[in-house]
Amino acid sequence: MSQIMETTVAGRKLKLDYGKVGMLSDCALLVSYGDTVVLVNVNSSSKPREGIDFFPLSVEYEERLYAVGKIPGGFIKREGKPSEKAVLNGRAIDRPLRPLFPKGYRNDVQVVCTVTSVEPDNAPDILAINAASIALCISSIPFSDPVAAVSVGLVDGNFVLNPTSKEREQSSMNLTVCATRDRVIMIEAGGDEIPEDTMYDAIMYGFEECKKIVSFQEEVMHRIGKEKQVPVLYKVDEALENEVRDFAFNIIKEAMYITDKDKRNEAMDVAKTKIAEEFNEKYPDNGSDVSDVVYRIQKEIVRDMVLNEKRRPDGRTFNEIRSIECEVGLLPRTHGTGLFTRGLTQVMTVATIGALGDVQILDGLGEEEFKRYMHHYNFPAYSVGEVKPLRGPGRREIGHGALAEKALEPLIPSEEEFPYTVRLVSEVLSSNGSTSQASVCGSTLALLDAGVPIKRPAAGIAMGLFTNDDLTQEEVVTDIQGIEDFFGDMDFKVAGTEKGITAIQVDTKIRGLSNECIRKSIDEARKARMFILEKIKECLPEARKEMSPYAPRVYTMSIDPEKIRDVIGAGGKVINKIIAETGVKIDIKEDGKIFIMSNDSVGANRALKIIDDLTKEVKAGEIYLGKVTKIANFGAFVEILPGKEGLVHISKLDFARVNKVEDVVSVGDEILVKVTEIDNQGRINLSRKDAIKDSETEEKDQEK
Repeated sequence: MSQIMETTVAGRKLKLDYGKVGMLSDCALLVSYGDTVVLVNVNSSSKPREGIDFFPLSVEYEERLYAVGKIPGGFIKREGKPSEKAVLNGRAIDRPLRPLFPKGYRNDVQVVCTVTSVEPDNAPDILAINAASIALCISSIPFSDPVAAVSVGLVDGNFVLNPTSKEREQSSMNLTVCATRDRVIMIEAGGDEIPEDTMYDAIMYGFEECKKIVSFQEEVMHRIGKEKQVPVLYKVDEALENEVRDFAFNIIKEAMYITDKDKRNEAMDVAKTKIAEEFNEKYPDNGSDVSDVVYRIQKEIVRDMVLNEKRRPDGRTFNEIRSIECEVGLLPRTHGTGLFTRGLTQVMTVATIGALGDVQILDGLGEEEFKRYMHHYNFPAYSVGEVKPLRGPGRREIGHGALAEKALEPLIPSEEEFPYTVRLVSEVLSSNGSTSQASVCGSTLALLDAGVPIKRPAAGIAMGLFTNDDLTQEEVVTDIQGIEDFFGDMDFKVAGTEKGITAIQVDTKIRGLSNECIRKSIDEARKARMFILEKIKECLPEARKEMSPYAPRVYTMSIDPEKIRDVIGAGGKVINKIIAETGVKIDIKEDGKIFIMSNDSVGANRALKIIDDLTKEVKAGEIYLGKVTKIANFGAFVEILPGKEGLVHISKLDFARVNKVEDVVSVGDEILVKVTEIDNQGRINLSRKDAIKDSETEEKDQEK
């Protein structure tokens, strides 16, 4: 039997319908917010998956183009692989949910959010996070800590909850806050250089609004929630664990206290070999359990080192940044390159400048149809010294690329200022913590090297966190390296300029962050960012005045929009002919702006002249150099502009009497003619003798 429950968020109804659809799922819901509707289904396996050391949670965000009344493009008229936006939304749902499942839970869990209807004013990605949490909470799956999500905008200095489409256009900030009743558990933000105080206040504003949605979810759980499964939690045999700890703890501690990463890893390899020799024969079927104990010992040692001894694995102070090196212009034939090195993390970004026609077309549920700035991120196995097959971009690569793109997007000049498409590709050459923020820094260098007039340089840094089991003790650290990310509790990435924040992404492994942790992380990230920006400015203080000689140049002109069809021609015949003759790229906007791109100024200027001639209006009294196209008994027809032809009557061909037109001109001759009249029917009358007379007069005037 269908059960409907609803609440109000930002003046709009949030409604769930349970029991109407998906009867065979553990829980299936239709959740709506205005006219936006998400179908969410959650299920779990009956038994834990054996032979794994992680929680197998799968979150899928499925876009259906019927939700916005579209039919998919291309030859195959159905949805294919998820769009980048869908992948990012799936990650955004996964990140706040994962830390709230019981530790040691190894059952497969799948959450599928299918977007079935979209109203532009109500974003489906925010609704999907709330829908997933509600479905898990009322299912039999052992998940009972509701998570709420809201979007916060900033319009005219005021915070706006779940902004509408128009408000999103006006907003200088796009912030997503996910929280439980007690703590913020995920933050995702993009902004136009937002001051730190404003960003913190916005997060707290979102947190308070999340609490109201959590209360609604708790009410739903109480009314219609299923009885929860008693989970079978993975746990190492106590006797085995004690035996491994007694043998291995001091060996591991000695290795973990080595500050040099390579030497520490070598020492840990030796330690693991000793441990394996000791226990493989005794416990031949429990190798993964031994490895799990070793991992937990490492984690305990690192956390104790930070929390109680106030030192970091590499010996740095809590707010100390690793050594930084910046370099530009590495690759001679590319349009711009930047190499950014921070400790053992190294990223090279390459900038490519293209025509406006090179924009990426977006075929998704969003209102954005294309984008002229793109950032792509590659993370090959060699960046961590491993050997693995090279695959296409996964969720991590797509997510990191999108974060760096978000960090720099507010700084990219407008189409009017810089009529080009820009693509950045960040190649991770070496990874030891926070390659996404190194990509922001490397991308800034690449843009400056390419001569892109960005508003200001940007930089990024990742903050880390270590806590004790009951979360009463915490230490925030700046510029986390791999070991701190691996054994720590938080990855708090902040990017921006000297004026403010352009992007934030926060992931946690615990049940949320304290307000003090958020405040300190934002403040310490600013100090670190200022330090890195100085290093970038020392390398290249501003964008180069000249672009690479290998980068194309754009030439612009404007025509009457009514003349666009004359330039394009039937079936693109005219414009394709211009492109073939001149070797340029041509983009035409609806307002009549024309962008011609070419590395050859001669070809570009020729294309400009052809288009100018095509769109120029013939005016009475002007003289043109035209070509004779046809001869008749009564005169000659002359094309004075492309597609514009007039008649020179036989009496107007010469000063003397002309008996035959052929005595003066032939088809193909180029002659000077003057427009004497354009009649009511648009017919153009020309005179050769008037043009000759005017030209001779002009020459005499110049001689004087």
